[in-house]
Amino acid sequence: MQGLHLTADLRGVDPALPLLRDAEALFSLCRDVVVASGLSGVAELFHRFGAADEQCGITGVVLLAESHLAVHTWPELGAVTLDVYVCNYGGDNSAKARRLMAQLVAAFGVAEAVMGEIIRGQVG
Repeated sequence: MQGLHLTADLRGVDPALPLLRDAEALFSLCRDVVVASGLSGVAELFHRFGAADEQCGITGVVLLAESHLAVHTWPELGAVTLDVYVCNYGGDNSAKARRLMAQLVAAFGVAEAVMGEIIRGQVG
């Protein structure tokens, strides 16, 4: 069950960026970067909160054969949180996870990113 869990808290994202409010645009980005990173998406769900004319955010999840990608946007705060978790059962997916996270962070054009990395499933 050993794996890698990457997190990113993004601040200073342009509130007008469509990725913060448009669930289809965010889904398209996530789908494309999952494929580009070499990981395998198996299902997804993206939910936009509030009415179409409101400054409401999105929660999205892409289930990966290797584990998951989760994204949460707050357009009113110019903020995004990202989680990429990959299991390394049968092969090390760490480089693919790092590539996926880097592509996502770059797409948001952030002023500030606080990154985290947790090795999961270590025993002893």
